[in-house]
Amino acid sequence: MNFKHWIYIIFGLLFLSFTGIWTFRNFNFNSAFEIGQQIDELNGVYVYFNGGVGNVTERNTTSDGYNLGLKYQCVEFVKRYYYEYLKHKMPDSYGNAKDFFVKSLKDGQKNKQRDLIQYTNHSQTKPKVNDLIIFDGTIFNKYGHVAIISKVTHNEIEIIQQNPGPFEESRETFELEYKNDKWVINNDRVLGWLRKEK
Repeated sequence: MNFKHWIYIIFGLLFLSFTGIWTFRNFNFNSAFEIGQQIDELNGVYVYFNGGVGNVTERNTTSDGYNLGLKYQCVEFVKRYYYEYLKHKMPDSYGNAKDFFVKSLKDGQKNKQRDLIQYTNHSQTKPKVNDLIIFDGTIFNKYGHVAIISKVTHNEIEIIQQNPGPFEESRETFELEYKNDKWVINNDRVLGWLRKEK
């Protein structure tokens, strides 16, 4: 084969790869639900089905113009939960999921963009119900993920989430450990958690 044939093959493979990734991120793998259908709730705030992770429809805003995020992404749920249940508006109402965590802050410092106290994963402060938990990005999801902590025991947390991925549920649990005088959620992607001050 000559150079021209190799170029066609390489471009063809790149096109197929891009198409496959787009289809995987946007295809509805669970035909039991329709996009926008309620699938769970916490304290009266609903979790809606989004189909594929990359499915994006319109922006959801409140009657007073506050930006909740894109329907029905993970960010939209946590911001709607904080707005409706905790009566909290974030000063910076934009940003991807992983951007909710400011890596330059120390454990227990104020995250001014979100007007919340930020705790790192390996914190002296134990996670608690209603904390917002932030996951770092991956090779398949560079935007990261956010969820709400819905239950805490001595050795486990449960989260509730919207748009976690095609094969995951709206609820998920992770092991919680207390070691070396710090609380650790045993998941390498967890950056930390944010909490509303009383």
